[in-house]
Amino acid sequence: MAISSSAIAVQDHTKTPDRPPIGIVIHGGAGTINQAQMSASQQQAYEAALTLAIETGYKVLQQGGSSLDAVTQAVIVLEDSPLFNAGKGAVYTFDETHELDASIMQGQDRNAGAVAGVTTIKNPILLARAVMEQSEHVMLAGAGAEAFADTLKLARVDNTYFNTPFRYDALKRAKQALAPQPHQAKIPFDPVWRMGTVGAVAIDQAGNLAAATSTGGMTAKRYGRIGDAPVIGAGNFADNSSCAVSATGHGEYFIRYQVASDICARVKYQGQSAAQAADAVMSELAQVGGTGGVIVVDAAGALSWAFNTEGMYRAMLGANTPLKVEIFAR
Repeated sequence: MAISSSAIAVQDHTKTPDRPPIGIVIHGGAGTINQAQMSASQQQAYEAALTLAIETGYKVLQQGGSSLDAVTQAVIVLEDSPLFNAGKGAVYTFDETHELDASIMQGQDRNAGAVAGVTTIKNPILLARAVMEQSEHVMLAGAGAEAFADTLKLARVDNTYFNTPFRYDALKRAKQALAPQPHQAKIPFDPVWRMGTVGAVAIDQAGNLAAATSTGGMTAKRYGRIGDAPVIGAGNFADNSSCAVSATGHGEYFIRYQVASDICARVKYQGQSAAQAADAVMSELAQVGGTGGVIVVDAAGALSWAFNTEGMYRAMLGANTPLKVEIFAR
C-alpha cells in the first residue's frame, strides 16, 4: 500500500527563529480501518475523542505549559476512552486479562521513562512519566513496575476495569483463527489484532519536544509479550536536535527497525525533513512486511504523519495549523 502522509511546515513570523510555534499531533492507532464498514455514528465518536484529546494537549501549550505536560494530558484522554487500544480500551491477552505498556520522552535531555506489562494502572502513561522523573531507571516491568507504583499516588484499578465487549469479541475471533480447525474453513487472522496504540508528540513555547505512547498491545498475546510502545527508539523517541516520534503498528517490526529513532537520525544526520524521513522509513518498513504509522514534530515546529495502512486515527493542531482530524487514507 502506498504511504499516506501529511506535513504542515508551521512558520509563525510573530516569533523569533529560535522559538518555533507550538504544535501537537496525536494518533489513536493504525491498521485496517474500512470506511465502508464504519457507521456515521462510529466515525463521529472517534473524531470527537480525537478532537477532545488534541484540544486538551494544545490548551496546555497555549497556557505556556511544557510539551511533556501536553503529550501526557492528550494521552490520558485517549487512555480513558474505550475506543482505543490503550488504558480503558486495552485488548485482551490470550488468558483473557490485560497487560499494558507505555513510554514518554523529553527532547531537551533525552530523559525517558517506560513501563511494560502492568495490569492495575489506570493510566500507564503517568507511571511511565514517574519512572522518568522519580526513579533512576528508564524501564520497569510487570510486578516490579507495580511495586514502584505502590509508592506513588496514582489511580489503581482492578484488571477488569479494562474489560470491553468489543475487545472481548476480538479475542474470541482471534482464538478461533489461531486454533486448529480441520473440519471447517480457516478463519483469517485479522492484521488489526496485531496493532493498536495511542500517542502524542508536541513542541512547546520553549522549543522543547516530547513524545508519549501507550498501548494494550496485541490481541491474544502470550508469554508476557512486549511490543514497541515502551521501547525507546522503536515506538517512541524525542530529541530537540531532530524530532519527536510516536509510532503505532506491528510492534515486532518497529523494534527490529528502530523506527522512531531512525526517522530522527535521518533528520539529524542526513538533513532530511521530518516528513520526508517518516515517509521513507514507513515505505521501507512496508517492503519487509511491517505495517503501521507514525506522527512527527520537528525542531522547527513542522507537524506531520505517515502510515502504510488503510487508515490511522489522527489529528494535528498548531499555532498556524488549523485543527485537522482524519481517520482514513486518502
